[in-house]
Amino acid sequence: MTRSYAIRTYGCQMNAHDSERLAGMLEAAGYQAAEDGGQADVVVFNTCAVRENADNRLYGNLGHLRPVKDAHPGMQIAVGGCLAQKDRAEIVRRAPWVDVVFGTHNLGSLPALLERARHNAEAQVEIKESLEVFPSNLPARRESAYAAWVSISVGCNNSCTFCIVPSLRGREVDRRPGEVLAEVSALAAEGVLEVTLLGQNVNSYGVEFGDRAAFSKLLRACGEIDGLERVRFTSPHPRDFTSDVITAMAETPVVCPQLHMPLQSGSDAMLKAMRRSYRSGRYLAILDEVRAAIPHAAISTDIIVGFPGETEEDFQATLDVVRAARFASAFTFQYSPRPGTPAAEMGDQVPKDVVSERYQRLVALQEEISWELNRELVGRPVEVLVAQGEGRKDGATRRMSGRARDGRLVHFAPGSAQVRPGDVVRTEITYAAPHHLVADGEPLDHRRTRAGDLHEQGSRPSTPATVTGLGLPAIGRPLTPARGGA
Repeated sequence: MTRSYAIRTYGCQMNAHDSERLAGMLEAAGYQAAEDGGQADVVVFNTCAVRENADNRLYGNLGHLRPVKDAHPGMQIAVGGCLAQKDRAEIVRRAPWVDVVFGTHNLGSLPALLERARHNAEAQVEIKESLEVFPSNLPARRESAYAAWVSISVGCNNSCTFCIVPSLRGREVDRRPGEVLAEVSALAAEGVLEVTLLGQNVNSYGVEFGDRAAFSKLLRACGEIDGLERVRFTSPHPRDFTSDVITAMAETPVVCPQLHMPLQSGSDAMLKAMRRSYRSGRYLAILDEVRAAIPHAAISTDIIVGFPGETEEDFQATLDVVRAARFASAFTFQYSPRPGTPAAEMGDQVPKDVVSERYQRLVALQEEISWELNRELVGRPVEVLVAQGEGRKDGATRRMSGRARDGRLVHFAPGSAQVRPGDVVRTEITYAAPHHLVADGEPLDHRRTRAGDLHEQGSRPSTPATVTGLGLPAIGRPLTPARGGA
């Protein structure tokens, strides 16, 4: 009897892409995805250690799952991702009903670990300290027929004092450009219209193999791939953002007029304390250069409020930069200590009520700016790649949703057209809110696409395993699950 699986993903796009790889490996090993509402034989938690209370959320979910497992003999629970890399055997100590714990460096070991746990009737904990197989060399079960993530690097060489990612994901490892382009080309050949290039710091891509212009070259090369209509990337670091990348963005039509570049703070004192190797003036100069080359670019960012030692003057400096930058949107976070990071040991931790009050002021300012910028788009036509699941109220409003080329979320009326996720529509904006746009008129144009056909058929791109390695001298045994203990 075929065993079923379900994967619960927490955190960023990189984790979501890792989950596609985990699903691909499980299916290659003979598992099948559990039906909606059905109880899976294997439940995999792909965790994140960046968000506040990530560990409490995991252990709470594991606690809820214990009676379910007790009622289903043979059910297995696996925990992977950043929190597994951090907590290791502590997970089994706190939740002894967990069967497998694996880290960020050995995703490919999951099927073998599940089998070993069944055979030995005891938990298997395997955490590696360096990457064995580049995740993109593993098979994948893609979630979308029209959009896909493609990793260009994993790990990070920065040492931001608030961030635990480098210690959990390791040093940066880059894929060779040919491997990346081969994957993008294969996806486009299967109907995918939009690709997002992923890396902890995409701007430093190529340093490992001696080409500091590698990222701009990669963007231009993506523009030569038949069938590919949109390219996005995340996340760049201001320290490494260079003019050749901006020029490539402006001169390559498939590269979307969108940039997500973390600011973190507008205070130079806070940036120094965070070990962010740029200052606010440099950051704003990059935005000026981007807008000179791409006038209608939508720029988004990440901002942390209440970093240790932040004064009201420091916070006002952040508000000043936000006003000057005029972000289309911002992901704003209230600082909370992360065990294992230098910032967690710093003095002058800002009181929670002060952090909360500053956070509310920042959100109010950013929403005012976002709304103002969105109102400027009312009456203008936009091209929307139709998506599934973007609009929670679409059923009630009889609208569909998707993303404009600049990344803005658009809810639109399909009118009489038989529009499907994966299709492309051109429509006119009739209303603007801080976080989305609405187009309630009849679409100006509707283009049926192969991606829409495939979505309608329930088909998704298949990404088989490869043996291309890490783009470096061999590390580990590609595609061979490790057999050693933790």
